[in-house]
Amino acid sequence: MDRFAWVSSTSLVKGESEILQKHNVRIYDGDNRTNFDCGILKLTSHRLIWDDQQQERTIALGLNLVLRTEEILAGFSRSAKIVLYLHPKPVDQESGPKVGSQFNYIRLSFRSGGQSEYYAALCEQLTRKSWVAQITKQSQTVRPTGRHMGIVGIERKIEQRQKETQTTISQAFTDLKALMDKAKDMVAIADRVAKKIEEKKGQLSDDETVQFKSYLLSMGINDPVTRERHGYGDKYHEELAKQLASFLKNLIEKSDGLMTLTDVYCMYNRARGIELVSPEDVFIACKLFESLRLPLRLKEFDSGVLAVQSESHSVEAIVAKIVDMIDKKGCITAEELSPLIKTSVTVAKEGLSAAEDKGMICRDDSVEGLKFYPNKFLKGC
Repeated sequence: MDRFAWVSSTSLVKGESEILQKHNVRIYDGDNRTNFDCGILKLTSHRLIWDDQQQERTIALGLNLVLRTEEILAGFSRSAKIVLYLHPKPVDQESGPKVGSQFNYIRLSFRSGGQSEYYAALCEQLTRKSWVAQITKQSQTVRPTGRHMGIVGIERKIEQRQKETQTTISQAFTDLKALMDKAKDMVAIADRVAKKIEEKKGQLSDDETVQFKSYLLSMGINDPVTRERHGYGDKYHEELAKQLASFLKNLIEKSDGLMTLTDVYCMYNRARGIELVSPEDVFIACKLFESLRLPLRLKEFDSGVLAVQSESHSVEAIVAKIVDMIDKKGCITAEELSPLIKTSVTVAKEGLSAAEDKGMICRDDSVEGLKFYPNKFLKGC
C-alpha cells in the first residue's frame, strides 16, 4: 500500500491512454482491509488510478512497480480479487496514503464483478510496458484536501470531473450506436435466412432446421417498439400488442396454442436484445389483444396462472387432446405430458387441472408422485 501516491485528479498525463475502469473496488494492504473502499479503479497504459468521488481522494500506482499478478475467483462468501505483487518501494517515492507497509503485495476486491475482464486488460498492459518508451511523472505530490487546495482548486477539480464524465458518456453512446447499427444488420440477415428456410422447406434435415431457428431466435427483432418512438400513452401499448402478436404467431402454434405469460415475457425480451420492456408493459399489451382484434387472448386459470392463448385453440381442445393421450397411455404426469404437447410443465399442469375439473380424468397422489388416470366412472366402467 505504500507504493501508492496521492494525485490531484484522474486526468491522464501526456502519452497515457485509458483502457477501462470498474466501480465498487476495495483495496487491501496485503491481507488487511483499508478504508479505500467502494472506489472507481481505472486502468491506463501507465498506472492504476483509484478514485473516491465521495471523499475527494485519488491515489495512483505505477504499473512499473508490479512484479507479477494473480487472479482469485469469487467464492461462496467472498468477492473476486486480483493480487498484485510489487517491487520494493522506490527511494524517490512521492507521498501517499501510507508511509510504510509490512506487505509486498496488495489485493483488489471487485465487489461488483468484472475482475476477469480487468485482469486480462491489466496483463496485456504489463506485457506492453508502454511506460518504458516514455518517461512520465508518476504522480503529483499535492494531497487533495480542502485545506491545501482551497475553493479555486475544488472548483477546478469539480469542473475536470464533469468534463471527464461528459467524455465518457459521449464515448459510451458512440459505441452503443455502432453496436445497435450492427445488430440491425444481423437481424436483417436473420430475416433473409428465415425466408430461405421456408423456401427450402423439406430439403433441410430436422437437426439443421432446429439449429438455424435457434440462431435466428438469438438475433432478435428487427425494429422493436419503443417509448421513444411511440410515446408514453395508449399508442405505445397498442403497437407493443401488435408486435407481440406478430412475434408469437409461430411460437404459440408450436406450443399447442398456449404459452404462459412468463415464457412470453422472457422470449420477447430475449428477441428485443437491449431494448427491454417491463413485465407490466407486456401484461398491459396482452390485455389489448381482444380489443385490437388480434388472434391471441390473455387467459387466467383458476390457479391464477396467466397465459397467452391462440384464438383458434380453446382450452376445451387442449383438454380433449390431453384426455386422448391419457386414454392411450393409461396414466400420465405433468412432466411426461409437457413434451408430448410441446409446452411448459406449468401449462401442462393447468391443462390437467382443467380436465380434472370437467370430471374427465382423476388423480392419484402417492409417494410415487402425482399421476392422472382416465375417469372410468364417467364411462360407466
